[in-house]
Amino acid sequence: MNEPSGEDKAPPALSVVIVAYNSGATLGRCVAALAAQTFGDFELLIIDNASPQQEAVPAAAGLPGTRVLEAGGNLGFAAGVNLGAREARGRWLVLLNPDAYPDPDWLAELAAASGRHPKVKSFTSRQVMAQDRGVLDGLGDVMSAPAIPYRGGYQTPDPGDTPEGEVFSPCGAAMMVDRDLFLRLGGLDESFFCYCEDVDFGYRLQLVDEPTLLVPSAVIAHEGSASSGGPRSEFAVFHGTRNRFWVLVKNTPALLLPLVLPLHLLAFAVVSLRPQNRPLLGITWRGFTAALAGLGPVWTSRRRTQAQRRAPALQIARAMTWNPKDLSGRRAVIRPLRPSRRGAP
Repeated sequence: MNEPSGEDKAPPALSVVIVAYNSGATLGRCVAALAAQTFGDFELLIIDNASPQQEAVPAAAGLPGTRVLEAGGNLGFAAGVNLGAREARGRWLVLLNPDAYPDPDWLAELAAASGRHPKVKSFTSRQVMAQDRGVLDGLGDVMSAPAIPYRGGYQTPDPGDTPEGEVFSPCGAAMMVDRDLFLRLGGLDESFFCYCEDVDFGYRLQLVDEPTLLVPSAVIAHEGSASSGGPRSEFAVFHGTRNRFWVLVKNTPALLLPLVLPLHLLAFAVVSLRPQNRPLLGITWRGFTAALAGLGPVWTSRRRTQAQRRAPALQIARAMTWNPKDLSGRRAVIRPLRPSRRGAP
């Protein structure tokens, strides 16, 4: 009997989406790590953002059945993920960066976590540095009081005994979310193009009272910014500066806005004027002025986002960290899973 193909096959449990652009040095290794997964009930979709390196098709050969979707241009990470989400067939949408290399049991651990916590619809991974697995790349994303997000534990030693628990936001480099929920919330905000779109989505999850659970046993090794020139590149600094401000304006509840906005502006000034950051001051200022220039559409988006909010402002405040030492030390902030998300659905 012939094997069913395409739409005739039963939907997989998971759909893994990778957005490829200038990922020729890493994408093949990433796909090879997926091919070695102990959990096999998944499909892989690679979004080719018209990469000049044309790496998507050769890399896809490393995992039979992989679908390559031609974006027709460089849509950015956010729009690329949304394209993959629309075409995906699994109940769970799994995002993976092309410079991230999952351990063989990565998908199995994420799937097991969803079974242990059937009320939770968003999960994130333990990320270690590909260059040194003893150093963290992140334990989920943290939102500080000045609305400056960061990856928890970034560039600090991996303690190895991290508890499973809630974090503010999943990191888009290696996360799993209920696909229906993702689409219902509008997916990633395509105006962000790249950087902070995962934090924006995680903030919107918080606003609709959907927690994100860190699964420390689900591990990926991440190179980070491999296709965008590094975290201090002009591209990264501009988009990071602009998009952080947009996350604040779009998502912060009105009750918190008078407190968070001045803190953000103060922190922005302090960080920008540090000696190591002064060479980037021109790019940083360009990103900030671009943020201000784009506030009209962001404010329109804010009205839609706040209209969906179910969580009270105090709950959002509690999900943030108000300890300045957390931000300065990039400390992970992991809290016990809220009681309403424990047990059977």
